[in-house]
Amino acid sequence: MKKIFLLLFFTAGIILSGFAQNKFPSQIWHKGKVVTVEGQVYTGLVLYDLENNIVQLQREGVETFGASNVSQFEIFDEVYGGVRIFYSLPYALATDYQTPVFFEVLTQGNDVALLCREYIANDNRGMGMYGSMMMNPMWGAPMGMGFRLAFNYYFFKDGEIQKYSQKKRDLMVFFDDREDEVKLFMRKNRLSHDKRGDLLRITAYYNQIK
Repeated sequence: MKKIFLLLFFTAGIILSGFAQNKFPSQIWHKGKVVTVEGQVYTGLVLYDLENNIVQLQREGVETFGASNVSQFEIFDEVYGGVRIFYSLPYALATDYQTPVFFEVLTQGNDVALLCREYIANDNRGMGMYGSMMMNPMWGAPMGMGFRLAFNYYFFKDGEIQKYSQKKRDLMVFFDDREDEVKLFMRKNRLSHDKRGDLLRITAYYNQIK
């Protein structure tokens, strides 16, 4: 019994140590590029901070850009996977006044674009003694005990950015002219109203049938 306990303790220690070394995408440098409002393109290592709407570029030194100085930036995210594109768009985020804010573009078409802003949230989903270790890949790789990668979603439609409440009854507001078709598509493919990958598919389908 003692040997079994020691083995479990040792194994848990290794697992927890590995998770402690993991970081969220916004906490590491990525290969990428920054495009300024003047059209200048800089390539190097990119670190972004959506909470403060700044992006840092590492070349010979480190340069810091605010959302008001950048039109867009791109990263190759080895943690989350693939190329991710962020645009600086006017939005009233914390006040009644619009200021340049960074949004990640998930999919876009002639009628609707799906945007998001990620944040680090407490993980209260209660998945047993190892907490967030079995995290869904769409939320990012397991990043540490008690935290997860979460998203706020926005739809750009009719020239306006509108925040999505992530409540099922509110989703069809953005697809009201094709509501029956979108609902059928969701049922056939068992798509959720509040998951990143599913929302991307739903929006892309709407743009396709439009």
